[in-house]
Amino acid sequence: MLTPRRTPSPADGALLPADGALPLPGAFDSHCHMDIMGLPVDGVLAAARAMGIGRVVNVGCDLPSARWSVSRAAEYPDVYATVAIHPNETASVNSERDEVLAELAELAASPKVVAIGETGLDYYRDWSPREVQRDWFRAHIEIAKRTGKALMIHDREAHEDILAILAEFAPWPPYSVILHCFSGDAELAGRCAEAGYVMSFAGNVTFKNAQPLRLAAEAAPPELILAETDAPYLTPVPHRGKPNSPAMAAHTIRFLAELKNLDLAEFCARLRATGSRAFAW
Repeated sequence: MLTPRRTPSPADGALLPADGALPLPGAFDSHCHMDIMGLPVDGVLAAARAMGIGRVVNVGCDLPSARWSVSRAAEYPDVYATVAIHPNETASVNSERDEVLAELAELAASPKVVAIGETGLDYYRDWSPREVQRDWFRAHIEIAKRTGKALMIHDREAHEDILAILAEFAPWPPYSVILHCFSGDAELAGRCAEAGYVMSFAGNVTFKNAQPLRLAAEAAPPELILAETDAPYLTPVPHRGKPNSPAMAAHTIRFLAELKNLDLAEFCARLRATGSRAFAW
């Protein structure tokens, strides 16, 4: 439930889009990094509420950000957390694997941790050896399976290995696998839909050069779609070039509704239903 809207002041320290607020009761941002934004959390959340974004999922990428996310989730009713080691960070903690995984499992027990992520594979940067990434991905999957939390996946140029490793752990309960910042084409969207995986679209779906991604969003069933910011990255049109914030999820949600020829209020209701199933909130 959204708290009453107000217009944040500049003192809130949050970037507020000028228009385009979602109809009540609004929706949520399924993936952001407020710890990286460097702005007061109160202001970021106030700006989000003003745009109809009533909840945010703050995502852990290493132990410090996972701890930060869990702490903010305990502090703010509208903040939820995920915990994981990002695939690009796995090499740096591989020598402490058992201790790190034990702490992640402990953090995951928090009632406001709604997913294990972002974990997965990144074959674009290759900052960590691929075999190390795959080993950590499987370890994160085991935590997700053990805790009953959703799995939030980072997939960059690693589609086939992601799907193959997920298949090793099948069957998956409905709505328990989320592909964050979905980066595949329509064919991959169809394969993910067939498996029951949720596809979360970020602001890059609004970019002019993102036609393959738009075709993927068109192919994805509405009940298997989430929307995110990945703030402070991937700011959607019309604010591309500025730092992203959870408030701007409203622009991506409006864009997706128009792309799929869905009533905006109906699409928001679908997003809330999918979020409830995926995150059990």
